[in-house]
Amino acid sequence: MVWGGISIGECTDLHIIRMWHFDGPKDDNARPHRARLVENMLEAETIQRMGLPACSPDLNPIEHVWDILGRRIAARPRPPATVRDLEIALLEE
Repeated sequence: MVWGGISIGECTDLHIIRMWHFDGPKDDNARPHRARLVENMLEAETIQRMGLPACSPDLNPIEHVWDILGRRIAARPRPPATVRDLEIALLEE
């Protein structure tokens, strides 16, 4: 799982969190966003979460950032072949 945040004029560092299995929905307030591992990381980094309703694309502009990031990774001359390669590519982009 890749976690990041944006606001007007700035962004957070990209955090890559290795999760073993997830089969839930892919939207804000989804299980991976509430997972204990993520909660612990947010607390350790003193990052305060905003309360957003589930499935709120209007209120979630970071979805556009993820789309751009995915397109940039896909456009690379050599796509990442391993999870580690993907982590490096994400951090570079």
